[in-house]
Amino acid sequence: MDKLRVAVVGAGHLGSSHAKTYHALQKRSSISLVGVCDINEEVAKAVARKYDTSYFTDYHSLIDKVDAVNIVVPTSLHYMVAKDFLKAGVHVLIEKPITKTIEEANELIKLAKKKGVIIQVGHIERFNSAIRAVEPLLLHPKFIECKRLGSIKKKNRIKDVGVVLDLMIHDIDIILGLVNSKVKHIEAVGISTVSDHEDLANVRLTFQNNAIADITASRVTKEETRTIRIFQEQSYILLDYLHQEAFLFHGSDKKLEKNKIRIRKKEPLKVELKSFIGCVRNKKKPVVSGQEGKEALQVALDILEKINSNNASMLPQGTCS
Repeated sequence: MDKLRVAVVGAGHLGSSHAKTYHALQKRSSISLVGVCDINEEVAKAVARKYDTSYFTDYHSLIDKVDAVNIVVPTSLHYMVAKDFLKAGVHVLIEKPITKTIEEANELIKLAKKKGVIIQVGHIERFNSAIRAVEPLLLHPKFIECKRLGSIKKKNRIKDVGVVLDLMIHDIDIILGLVNSKVKHIEAVGISTVSDHEDLANVRLTFQNNAIADITASRVTKEETRTIRIFQEQSYILLDYLHQEAFLFHGSDKKLEKNKIRIRKKEPLKVELKSFIGCVRNKKKPVVSGQEGKEALQVALDILEKINSNNASMLPQGTCS
């Protein structure tokens, strides 16, 4: 079997993690990490040296050297970079969100279909061992509560988008998969504290099947929290993404039993990249395809529109926005 040639475009903190994972996978998978790319030559050199590969400062130089590429650049560049690789028939894994606009996402999806290549979107929580362990226990969620709190300095958080597209979109993607219904109504508030975008947001989604989801996301919180509670008939599930732990509470109001759910912990990024490689080799639909990525983006953009509308309505009378 020929080795699948892979590369990483964007060698920041997250891109470096992608390169590290591919470097480790080379030993057991039929892949070859042919390079990492970053416009900052010193960064590209350092990551390439660390993971024994070549470095590039212009991603165009990689296009004819790879079969698949991970795009880990700022969100505003996702469309441009992905489009160039897709046009050349290269499979792409795009970090979330897929693009900044629905129009851009639609164009990439259409192009990938035309070229017969795969788009996978980096909603990494889909590959968290805890979420995979609880999936068989889910019936018909009625109420979901998500909290995703962290610091804007934590792991060099991206700053070209706000907390909705940076963090909350993970939970949006998970919730859409769990509820399996269209969003009927959105209530949302958000405030900016340390950046030009919203850094804290609280959202309530009401679905056509009457399920409700409350989501809080913050990147101005010192301690990191990533939890989800899923309430359904006579039971609820508490899941901790960070520690890959989950508990099932079931019974009645008189007696509620708590059981720890057995989880075989795995590194989510490693599982995600192995899944991408497998989909490319076997021409399978990714767990999170371009379409799922677009659907999560649409809800996120609708949330942002609601936040911006609410913020505008709170401006003092006569204030120009």
